[in-house]
Amino acid sequence: MKILVTPPFTEEQKKQILSAAADPRDLQFCLKKDITPALLKEAEVILGNLENPDQLQYTEHLQWIQLNNAGTEGYCIPGRLPETAVLTNATGAYGLAISEHMLACLFLLRKKLDLYYVNQLQCRWKSEGHVGVIQGTTALIIGLGDIGTAFAAKMKALGCHTIGIKRRVGEKPSCVDELYGMEALDSLLPGADVVAMSLPGNPSTYHILNRERIALLSPGTIVLNAGRGTAIDTDALCEALYAGKIAGAALDVTDPEPLPADHPLWKAPGAVITPHISGGYALPETLQKIAEIFAENLKRYQSGEPLMNVVDPETGYSSGK
Repeated sequence: MKILVTPPFTEEQKKQILSAAADPRDLQFCLKKDITPALLKEAEVILGNLENPDQLQYTEHLQWIQLNNAGTEGYCIPGRLPETAVLTNATGAYGLAISEHMLACLFLLRKKLDLYYVNQLQCRWKSEGHVGVIQGTTALIIGLGDIGTAFAAKMKALGCHTIGIKRRVGEKPSCVDELYGMEALDSLLPGADVVAMSLPGNPSTYHILNRERIALLSPGTIVLNAGRGTAIDTDALCEALYAGKIAGAALDVTDPEPLPADHPLWKAPGAVITPHISGGYALPETLQKIAEIFAENLKRYQSGEPLMNVVDPETGYSSGK
């Protein structure tokens, strides 16, 4: 059995994955930039993303690919994976890192720390007036996967009223006070002080926050997006920020991405933009969690047990743990 492992794991993390293998000699650690068609041709298992999902065309024996992302864009295109191959993702690895990033951005905007940092750079001692609070506000969390649930729990701990929206409602998690399906979104947006989004990129999530829905937001609303930029109508959001129709937007993802240097969103009032780094490996604990998911799923694969986080190729969502 040939098993390719592509993330930049530490030596300790490599040992963790090697210890999960029935035969450690089956594993080959190779960064995705160094993957060749010859390596893919022999691989039965790929643990980690490829440089480009198009490379799957070179596989001949692939039975399972375990992504190091929660997102599955490019891997669910019909015909891209062999019919017998299973796709799993890294749901559960990113909740800590991304939810804390979102919370940090929310505090930054509510307390006008972005304005004070600009003042600092200009050596200007100036009050920026009233700031906002987090406690007692209403947070609308669109998408209650690992990331959305972690963010909802943090907001609830801060004394917020939390409302969750899920594609399939199911049982209400304890971290949300109310739970609805997507059909309730329009009625909930006007009452939200915070709209937090951590959705994957697929046709069903495209422009979930469109021009009409952005117009429903109150002037004090802050939008947080750490899922995919395509979930928001960028032009409409940009116009709302410049017109003062919403209080701010913290975007770790944009559409287009990377955001062109001359795009007006860069200088929009209340915009905080980071280059898709809230996930990734900026937080070392994230890579460790990915290693743990890989090791556990490798054990399950070799013993014929059901895998964690199996992705439905039609929706791009995983079944979770």
